[in-house]
Amino acid sequence: MKKWILCALLSLSCLLVPSVSLAAASKYDSILQKWSQYREFKDQGASLTVHVTYYSAEYIEALCDAEAEKNLWTANEREDYKYTLLQTLRLEEFIPVLFEFENYGPSLHMAPFDSFVTLRIGNKDYKPVEYDTRLNFKLQGKRDGLAFFPRYDEKSGKPLLEGAKMVRVDISGSIGDTTAGKDIQFVWNIPGDDSKQLAAGRAAARAEADRLIKRMAKLRTDKQKLDEQLAALQTEIDTIQARLDELQKL
Repeated sequence: MKKWILCALLSLSCLLVPSVSLAAASKYDSILQKWSQYREFKDQGASLTVHVTYYSAEYIEALCDAEAEKNLWTANEREDYKYTLLQTLRLEEFIPVLFEFENYGPSLHMAPFDSFVTLRIGNKDYKPVEYDTRLNFKLQGKRDGLAFFPRYDEKSGKPLLEGAKMVRVDISGSIGDTTAGKDIQFVWNIPGDDSKQLAAGRAAARAEADRLIKRMAKLRTDKQKLDEQLAALQTEIDTIQARLDELQKL
């Protein structure tokens, strides 16, 4: 995982796990709980709680509203929070999923983490493209981390969520003894969910501008490489033509 991504995950974990006041919770709890599900396992005094959050557009807007109300933010402060959140989640490239573990029992062993988790869309399974490597380490107590699943088909470029009615996250039951070998599943109905719904507002405009700037930089680098290749080809063409001209004079 790239260093800047891991640093962002470490420094912005407070953005991803809402700590909403009771007053705000009464307005936003149902939405936050809808997209953030948990499972509990107990075995001979050991306990394991697993939370998994799917970042729908509805969840992100509710999280921003709840945090804004809790902290008495201005509209600009809410937009700044949303901008940082969108940057961390990288929604235009990936499907982000937050994993939270609270384990008080035998240690969890999940290395490499991407071999233990799967995102199912329709009848196809997808593995994380990137994830927080802290999830690889032996786990006691609390830990959370993001995993980024592909948003587009590798060959066709088609959005994987297009036309999908639900998504499912599977975690292998072999992560630890407390699960008794039973796989852990989380299912969300997603018709109507579209990350493009987040396109309105200053935060989304800033996030899109950042993406376009990075895209422009990549295109300029690609163009420079192509220009160099074309220049090399033209040099070879000129050399060959000069030699042909010499041969014609013999």
